[in-house]
Amino acid sequence: MKIDCIGDVHGCMKELKELFQKLGYEWRKEIPIHPDGRLPAFVGDLTDRGPNSLEVIHLVHELVMVQQKGYYVPGNHCNKLYRFFKGNNVQQTHGLETTVAEYEALTAQEQEKVRGKFMELYEQSPLYLELPKVNAVIAHAGIREDLIGKHNKEARTFVLYGDVTGEVHANGMPVRRDWAAHYAGRRWIIYGHTPVEKPRFKNKTVNIDTGCIFGGALSSFRLPEEDIVSVPSYQEKVPEKFRTFED
Repeated sequence: MKIDCIGDVHGCMKELKELFQKLGYEWRKEIPIHPDGRLPAFVGDLTDRGPNSLEVIHLVHELVMVQQKGYYVPGNHCNKLYRFFKGNNVQQTHGLETTVAEYEALTAQEQEKVRGKFMELYEQSPLYLELPKVNAVIAHAGIREDLIGKHNKEARTFVLYGDVTGEVHANGMPVRRDWAAHYAGRRWIIYGHTPVEKPRFKNKTVNIDTGCIFGGALSSFRLPEEDIVSVPSYQEKVPEKFRTFED
């Protein structure tokens, strides 16, 4: 098994296409296929903030659900969009408003199609993905060793939002513990959620959300090679969105 884990896309379709090209994928029947049988695995947060969220939904649904040529796990933005599509009263903030604007510009028929595709993708995908053949677990915001195998409320909160304390910083961002610094497992944990300037390797974990939507890069972690492939973002740089760690 050969896997290309892909960080938070957030509607950045142009960068995603360039990343697939750099990784050696070829477009066949409107989806990227690798000649060596490699498969992409998305760490969640496909939508929001970026310019082409609905196009990303169509592509990932086709890859994962229809052609079964890839993997996906949901992120917190995916969860919020899912709740919006279910008719829940969610706040259209933190980027959801961009996806909703795209959605509301469609005809009713087109809306039903994209809504159905995303809900199917979300409902039929695992909370986190265990890949024993490459000794890895893919989880949007990461996962503690003791939570692997569990799907309770604690595991769900951790996987979608990280190791949150319940407090918030002055800028409104949630306070999160640095769980990766204490990870002692033997499996790779590949995650995103928290934008970093470059992929962060800590113990046997790697954060591949290199802030494409904030002007950084879209990154992939390849297994079993254990290397990084990235393409630069076309978005405007927003330095304050990137987190730094004292490693």
